[in-house]
Amino acid sequence: MPWTAHVKRHLKSMGVLETITEWNECSDQDRAKADVFLHKHIDEMLQFEYSNFEDPYVLWEDLKSRFDNQREVLLPTARDEWNNLRFQDFKRVNEYTSALYRICSTLRFCGQTVTEEDMLEKTFPTFHASNINLQQQYRLQKFQRYSDLNSFLLVAEKNNELLMKNHQARPTGSLAIPEANAVINDDTKDSGRKWGRGHGRGHFGKGNGQNYSFKRNNNFRSNSHGRGRGRGRGRGRNQRTPNYHTPQNTNSNQYNKRNEAGRSENNGTSCFRCGSANHWSKACRTPSHLCELYQASLKRKEKEMNHVDNFNDINVEMNVADFNNNMEL
Repeated sequence: MPWTAHVKRHLKSMGVLETITEWNECSDQDRAKADVFLHKHIDEMLQFEYSNFEDPYVLWEDLKSRFDNQREVLLPTARDEWNNLRFQDFKRVNEYTSALYRICSTLRFCGQTVTEEDMLEKTFPTFHASNINLQQQYRLQKFQRYSDLNSFLLVAEKNNELLMKNHQARPTGSLAIPEANAVINDDTKDSGRKWGRGHGRGHFGKGNGQNYSFKRNNNFRSNSHGRGRGRGRGRGRNQRTPNYHTPQNTNSNQYNKRNEAGRSENNGTSCFRCGSANHWSKACRTPSHLCELYQASLKRKEKEMNHVDNFNDINVEMNVADFNNNMEL
């Protein structure tokens, strides 16, 4: 079918379309043009079979009698597709429209008449049962062409897709998730001076009311550490509330451990008296004669001294000669 239509258009553009009609009076030159064109554009398997045909009319009629039975072959299939065509069987409007136009074109080629009214009446009764109200509304529009109905269907399809997309993104009745750093009920009117009102005196206020606290040094302390009503700073009583997450005496335990036996983490520095790295000079308990030896070793670095860090028995008698045999007494 498409090959026949294209050949007729080309022959007409060349001015030799009459060469394929019966009893034509075309010149030999026009017949030769049409003959060359037909032999050039037929199938390769047919070129050898029709190589002896020189008259384009004879060649055209032979091809027509041989392959012009497509109408009878396509008509039963097209009628069956038309009878089974339903709008509700397609997920997209464009898919149904393409199938409808294809079937209508085939029926028209086979000699059947298909009007715009037939296309509309084929569409309306095949709507899904859940869209019965929509089908009645479209009927009241009184469309004259199927293309007008197709435009309305495409708009409705896009709107439905957007509605379902918004519904699936967030179910009905759910609110948007607030930000993690959002401040709820923030009264910033006096936030610069009053953070809360407690029973004790503090930095920012004094009074008998609600006490707002924050976490500091593993304990919850109120923000009132000063003196006066919202002004001034000083020393006063602190309101403390228990910490239910960590023990209240965490800091005291850490402080006792840190000061046990006069030792502390001194960030790698050593004692100035004896040179040990596990305590400070204020808590040094090294015997004085060992400290003197250490100080002497700093002044005389060429002499090697033997130093004991942990020496518990302070009653043991030691002489300088025990450490340095070359030193004169």
